[in-house]
This record gives sequence, structure tokens and C-alpha cells, in this order.
Amino acid sequence: MDQSYIPQGYAPRLNLYDTQKAIGLLKRLFEDTLGGALNLRRVSAPLFVEASTGLNDDLNGVERPVTFDIPAAGRDAQVVHSLAKWKRMALHRYQFSVGEGLYTDMNAIRRDEQPDNLHSVYVDQWDWEKVLAPRDRNLEYLQRTVSTIVDAICQTQTTIRAMFPQLSPLPGISREISFVTTQELEDRFPALTPKEREDAWVKDHPTTFLMQIGGALKSGSPHDGRAPDYDDWTLNGDILVWNTVLGRAFELSSMGIRVDPAALDRQLSLAGCDDRRTLPFHKSLLAGELPLTVGGGIGQSRLCMQLLGKAHIGEVQASVWDEETIRVCQEAGVILL
Repeated sequence: MDQSYIPQGYAPRLNLYDTQKAIGLLKRLFEDTLGGALNLRRVSAPLFVEASTGLNDDLNGVERPVTFDIPAAGRDAQVVHSLAKWKRMALHRYQFSVGEGLYTDMNAIRRDEQPDNLHSVYVDQWDWEKVLAPRDRNLEYLQRTVSTIVDAICQTQTTIRAMFPQLSPLPGISREISFVTTQELEDRFPALTPKEREDAWVKDHPTTFLMQIGGALKSGSPHDGRAPDYDDWTLNGDILVWNTVLGRAFELSSMGIRVDPAALDRQLSLAGCDDRRTLPFHKSLLAGELPLTVGGGIGQSRLCMQLLGKAHIGEVQASVWDEETIRVCQEAGVILL
């Protein structure tokens, strides 16, 4: 999707006031449900981190962070892209034990994002992280965690529909999850692009966990980019659901079991990022000083879009939009917050 569009015949099921009420309720419900289900405690999150620490998420490696100097501190800072690495350091600093975790209300700016129905330069998500025992660093544990998150989403969906019955005709998110790897999708749909493969699969499997993102497939290219220094590319994935309003696969969460020293060493070499080995975060991780963890990010605006039946992310968050997006939405009678 390269630009914003509004499907023919689309009409919001909630008016502006009810939308704002539903967003507030949905966010409170979901974070409480998720925190209880995964044994997570809420902590305060930074809006920016010191540039020299290596804590910022590099995403696909090409996005430019918003950087500024802090004269009083004599340091340069970066607005976060996400908190993938900060959370792991926080678990270490706060001395969380195995089975305990944290979540944050994360806000970020991704200046190079291409705005469309699903993307904005403003990002809001629940970032969460949990300490693992070595025995739990495996696919079975990852899949159980995915099931717990999907169940929390479905519980939230049930309550929201009880409060706003006009949402009930929308197809709901299913608790039945299809687990599939990126290589299996490439083998099944070799002529399609990665996003086309997702659409083809998720249309028939409306709640899917797409696994093993970041490493090269048999074709020589990865399914999608993933930074080499947080997820283990063999133990990660995206939670995808089918969005009936837009008629496409819809990513709600990127998550995974995090790299241990061996996986970090391997992935830094594969990604050509050996220069990161000297950064404080990476040195600590390679030395085995940080806990083993699992974690991820769950899009707040994405979840609101999906559960409230919205066609554009601007209907559930305030941001800055290009003139074409504003025109398209105005002509369709869609109100951007």
C-alpha cells in the first residue's frame, strides 16, 4: 500500500465522540488484561535515549532517528523508534526475576515512515518484555506467549462490543491461530511478493503468527527486515489478522524471543553490523550480563483500527498528513483526528 485510500462504501460504525470514548476504554482494558496474563508491571518509558548507547531500535537499518543536542547535559539524544533494547536493559537494572516482566506506553517518531492507511510518522504501542529461564528459550514457549496475547485481544474485543453494540456486525478476531514460517510462505507462493504472500495466507487463516523474520530465505532475500540485535531471527514473528474493512493482512504485533550472546554474535556478522559490538548495550549482551528475555510491541492505533472497524489510522490517532491523504479522507467524509 503506497498511499491512503478509503474503500468504496465505507462508513465509520462509531461517531467521533463514541470513537474517542472507545479508544480510551480499549486501551485501558487491553493493557490491564495483557499485564495480568503475562505477569507484567507497568513502568515509565523514555521518549528519547542517548545516541551513543546503542539503545535505539534501528528497525530496518535505513530509518533516520530524530536527533537533537541537549546543551545542559553535553550529549546528543535520539527520539526512540521503539524500546526493543531499552526494555531488556531496564529488566536488568530493575532486577526483575524469571517469569516477571514490564510493559510501557511507548510513543515514538519515525520521520521516514511513508504514511498510508496503516502507517504514520507518530507511533504508539505497548512495548513489553519478560525475563526467561534458559529452558524456555524455544518455539513452544514462544507460541504459548502468542496464544496468551491473542486471548487478551479477544477478551478486549468482547468487552468493547458489549459496550458498543454497533461494532458487533464486524467479523471478530479468532482465537484459532495458524503458525507458519516465512520460508513455508515462500515455498507455497514463490511468484508473489512477501506482502502478497501474507495477504494470500491470512485471508484463509485470519489469525496468523508468521515466524522467522529477518534471515535470508532460499531465494536469497529475507521476507522482511528485522534488526539483528534484539529478536532471534529463528524465534520471532508477527501477529497478523485479516482486516475486512481494507481487505488485507494486518500486522498487530512484532515480537520474539530475544538474542542470546551466540545469536547476537551470529546475526551481527550476517547483517554486516560488527561495528555495534563496541556499543555499551551490545558489549553487555555479548558478555552474558543481560537476562534472557521475550518481548515485543503491540500497536495501539493498529489495535484500535482493527477492533473499531476503522479504515485509516488517522481516525484513531492525531498526526501530520500529506495533502493527498487529507483530500482523500475529506472527499470520503472520514474525519482525521
